[in-house]
Amino acid sequence: MYVVATAGHVDHGKSTLVQRLTGMWPDRLAEEQRRGLTIDLGFAWADIGGREMAFVDVPGHERFVANMLAGVGPVPAVMFVVAATEGWMPQSAEHLTALDALGVRHTLLVVTKADLADPGSAVTQALEAFAATGMANPPVAVSTDLDGVRAALVGLVDRLPTPDDAADVRFWVDRSFTVRGAGTVVTGTITAGTLRVGDELDHSGQRVTVRGLQSLGQQRSAVGPVARVAVNLRGVDRQEIGRGDALRTPGAWLDTDEVDVALRGADDLHRQLVLHIGSAAVPVRVRPLGAAARLRLARRLPLRVGDVGLLRDPGQHRIAAGVVVLDVRPPPLRRRGAALERAAELAAGRTRPPLCARASDLRAMGLPQTGRRVGAWVVDETWWAQRREHAVAAVRRWSADHAVAAGMPLETLRRETGLPSPELVAPVLADTALEVSGGRVREPGMTLPPRVDEAVRAVEDSLAADPFRAPDAQTLAALGLGAPELAAAVRTGRLTRIADGVVLGADALQRAAEILAALPQPFTVAEAKHALGTTRRVAVPLLEQLDAQRITRRETGGTHTVTQR
Repeated sequence: MYVVATAGHVDHGKSTLVQRLTGMWPDRLAEEQRRGLTIDLGFAWADIGGREMAFVDVPGHERFVANMLAGVGPVPAVMFVVAATEGWMPQSAEHLTALDALGVRHTLLVVTKADLADPGSAVTQALEAFAATGMANPPVAVSTDLDGVRAALVGLVDRLPTPDDAADVRFWVDRSFTVRGAGTVVTGTITAGTLRVGDELDHSGQRVTVRGLQSLGQQRSAVGPVARVAVNLRGVDRQEIGRGDALRTPGAWLDTDEVDVALRGADDLHRQLVLHIGSAAVPVRVRPLGAAARLRLARRLPLRVGDVGLLRDPGQHRIAAGVVVLDVRPPPLRRRGAALERAAELAAGRTRPPLCARASDLRAMGLPQTGRRVGAWVVDETWWAQRREHAVAAVRRWSADHAVAAGMPLETLRRETGLPSPELVAPVLADTALEVSGGRVREPGMTLPPRVDEAVRAVEDSLAADPFRAPDAQTLAALGLGAPELAAAVRTGRLTRIADGVVLGADALQRAAEILAALPQPFTVAEAKHALGTTRRVAVPLLEQLDAQRITRRETGGTHTVTQR
């Protein structure tokens, strides 16, 4: 299917032309039919030259330009109508300016009422106006030759680029209503992606389900781009969704209320302006940044880099600028000089992609996933190498300042290196010699400082003579062995921790198991204490550790049995 919008001054015959082409009168409202004036969007369709064409007929009166923009915003092709009797008029100029700002490049100029006046003057005026836009030299047809108009329409749609039916869906709603027995129905133009019955879509953070689809008056199981479609929804009330809202692929779009944009044809951005994009019309505050600007939106919209819209002053009925979205997550401008730096960057018409971002976020922002893939993340190669060097240096500094620590905490290292997530710490260290264990990072082969080494040797000498007589707190304090020093000795394999403040030799568990295996099984704590030549202070936690490692098993009644001999 192909979708074509109309454009042009009020009463130049847009609706009549659509009716002659399709056999359907596009005005649907009673007031429109009573006044003979298009107020809101109208719709009609027909097979023309073997092509299914749907028309979005827009109002031409200056009071209804917002409705006009909602209709043409998502549509790739336009049939621009000028009456031979009046020629180029004010709303002709505003519509053309709007189309140019929206980046429309596929147009057909049709001159109506040629049976009442010579069309030559109207054609000349229109082509002169078109020449100053990106739509210069459009094909021209005259409505008195309806076959010529049909042929020109076929040529217009045949030149349109092929849409991406596998793209993420963002369906701008231009109308919503309730159908008895069906519920909420919304209509719009799908320009990319495919809608299917049963699909789950996101609407402002709320999941809704596609209950049914209709296109060109026919029920469909799926509708791809570009097409006019009515979507029957489950999970949302008609009052909760309307023009300017969007249905989109869940998780694939980023809602934002602040964007940086390139400006085209900017004119007086200091008034209260409205951003028109898709079918949405949202008031914005504008902060000029050279040839670009930062827009603060009154409500969040699902936008991507490359989206095209326009800024309009509704009070003065004028287009203030065309906009192209450059960044949907712009950096803050609080630092002195940040605005000037940002303006210089935006002047190039593009922004640098994030140095580190989740692949899903890049997709949602509309940015290519170029760089090194690290799990769910995409990182800049140079930045990643710098993070690695920074991490190694940070761990070395930490080790020098914390000689007996168990290693630098992962979260501390993450903050030091500027990594956005803890899950990136281990990968950034993968090509280094640093060791990651127990939530900490340390250099390999860490040894004890001389003072601690000497004290530990004294403990080792004492335990060599009496392996299960753990030094008491007074002895450890006299040697200068506090909790950090003992933890370092355990970490380096010099001692074994039995309980808080209770340490034995490195092979204490194995030696205890050998001695206890020689006892009659099962044995009591008192028997174990006697066999090991120690106190209850050591025997109880020692047996608990042996039980935990399944070297022994605690029996009913509090006795123990050696299970590994």
